[in-house]
Order: sequence, then C-alpha cells, then structure tokens
Amino acid sequence: MKIDFHTHTFFSPDGSSPAEEMIEAARKKGIQGLAITDHNEIRGAMIAIEYAKEKPFLIIPGIEVKTKEGDMLGLNVKKNIPKGLSAKETIKKIKEAGGIAILPHPFGWFQSFQGNLENLMKEIDGIEVFNASMFGPGNKKALAFAQKHNLPFTAGSDAHSPESLGLAYLEIPGQNLSLTEVLEAIKNRVGKVSGSEKLLSQKIIERGKRVRAFLGL
Repeated sequence: MKIDFHTHTFFSPDGSSPAEEMIEAARKKGIQGLAITDHNEIRGAMIAIEYAKEKPFLIIPGIEVKTKEGDMLGLNVKKNIPKGLSAKETIKKIKEAGGIAILPHPFGWFQSFQGNLENLMKEIDGIEVFNASMFGPGNKKALAFAQKHNLPFTAGSDAHSPESLGLAYLEIPGQNLSLTEVLEAIKNRVGKVSGSEKLLSQKIIERGKRVRAFLGL
C-alpha cells in the first residue's frame, strides 16, 4: 500500500481543500491511504474517516501539534491535543490519546525543531525522513538521524492542496491493510520511502498559496 503520512485539509489555516477532495485526488494518483494531520485540529480527519468508510481507502486520523520547540505529528489520534506545551508533554498527550508521536521535518529551513533531539529519542515513536515540501537538505539530515538512532520512520507530502498529494509516501507490503497493521509496520520499520520532492518553483508557489490561505485572501 502507498500511504502519504502527512497531509492537510482546509481545517488547517493554510490548507485549501476539503477532506473529500483530498481523498479523491489521492485515489486518482494511486495512493491507497492518507494520514490527515491538520494543524492543531482533528475535524478534517474525522470527516475523512466518515467519507472513506465505504471506499477501499485507509484514513489515519491525526493531528500536527505546535509545541514550544516545534511541530509534532500524532497518528491515530481522534481528539485535539493542546498546542503550546513542551514537546515531551505533547508526546505524552498523544500517547494518552492512543496515538503514536512522529517528529516531522526536524531539519527544515522554515520548520526545524528547536529543542534537543537527543533528549527525545526515548519519547518519540518515529521521525519523518522524507517530506516533499522541504526546503534545503533537511530530508537527508532526517534520514541520517533516523538511521543513526535506529528510529521508525514515515514519509509524507505535507500537502496543503490536492496538487501536492502523494509526492512522498511509504510503500508498505500488503493490500487493504488495517490501521492497526499499518501502525505496526511503522513501529517495525517495515516500509519503503518513495516519491520525489517538489521542484523549487513548485515549493515557492505552494508556500505562497499557504500564506494566502492563512490570511484568507
């Protein structure tokens, strides 16, 4: 299965499209599953679950929480997690909600993690090693960091619009896998990172769209 583990709907301030549109766009691109990870909000994920219920498509409910040190993804989370806590406190809240905590784009130019990564090694459940929206060498650094610490890993487009969906994803062996099976595959480091980064021009255009969406323009 090809699963994009980092996507946003218009419930993110800088997102542009409803969950239904994101799902249909992903299906057309041959993606079989999405993690809906809106910024500090789970409504998009809940709508996606309901919409995909009768379709051969996996939705992983999630959230991207703003912590004091940077962003944190919570996968398999169906409740809002308070923003503004420390990274460790946020990870604890994610796990209490039944989720797994994934550190996204830790070395990105604009979204890098500002805390001490070494202190989180026993806390996090994995690291995003490929983000299609990344500026700079952040993906290479994230992969090297994950390999050094033998961490589970994910990959995602960080799409805020349908056009960017599926540019980065994990290929997990099997078909019609359940949410439980997919999460176990991540924990066991089963999966192949696939896809390609956007062109620099595409990244700049999408960044501009995200800013306009955030400003309501």
